[in-house]
Amino acid sequence: DFDMAYFHSYAHVGIHEEMIKVVMDVGCGTGILSIFCAQAGAKRVYAVDASDIAVQANEVVKANNLAEKVIVLHGRVELYMVPITHPDRYNDSIEFWRNVYGIDMSAMLQLAKQCAFEEPCVETITGENVLTWPHVVKHVDCYTVQLHELESVSTRYKFESMMRAPLHGFAFWFDVEFSELNHSQKKKRANPNEVLRLSTAPEDPPTHWQQTMIYFYDPIEVEQDQIIEGSLTLSQSKENRRFMNIHLEYSSGGRSYVK
Repeated sequence: DFDMAYFHSYAHVGIHEEMIKVVMDVGCGTGILSIFCAQAGAKRVYAVDASDIAVQANEVVKANNLAEKVIVLHGRVELYMVPITHPDRYNDSIEFWRNVYGIDMSAMLQLAKQCAFEEPCVETITGENVLTWPHVVKHVDCYTVQLHELESVSTRYKFESMMRAPLHGFAFWFDVEFSELNHSQKKKRANPNEVLRLSTAPEDPPTHWQQTMIYFYDPIEVEQDQIIEGSLTLSQSKENRRFMNIHLEYSSGGRSYVK
């Protein structure tokens, strides 16, 4: 049932429109599927593999005269988190119920909070929603990482708010840094030493991954330079390996909370 729900989410045409604009072949192996994509008309294909087969894939791509379209990459991943403020989202989901066409519907508020914010939300925010510099939750080296290392990830964090604002929750995202095997492509970049990066951060152009949001039921008012600290544990669900359990402890202004 869990797998069916996951695959059903890919039945919507919109997500496929987003994905086929640029092709990323993760775990490309010899690169043959990446080559098929280029031959079918893709303008750019990123062929990614953490193993040394990527070296051979790059040679296969060059032998088929597709180095201009297919870029072969090695990658590493970082997961990030940051406190966020998002009044519009909170108002749209919660404040609406205080007065509905002149009728007091505030009895619905607690249920509305539970329905809107009980589970993480996948949506897009911008840099304007970010309250602090981000914290790296986990750095994953794709060359050396072991499966058991990803079953549970824990970190402690300490943020300092850059402004006075309501703290509505935390945002999570990932970046992938690539080492490029095709040196001809590297030479064409304005800065050849610049790291090639796929970012899903709020300040970068949106992707179909968006960001993962954990909202509080009630916002916390924070002052500029106020400390927000706590701990986070991400663990793979034992019921369904596609799901992650998130345990978040946070404190600010002398009060502590658990999500």
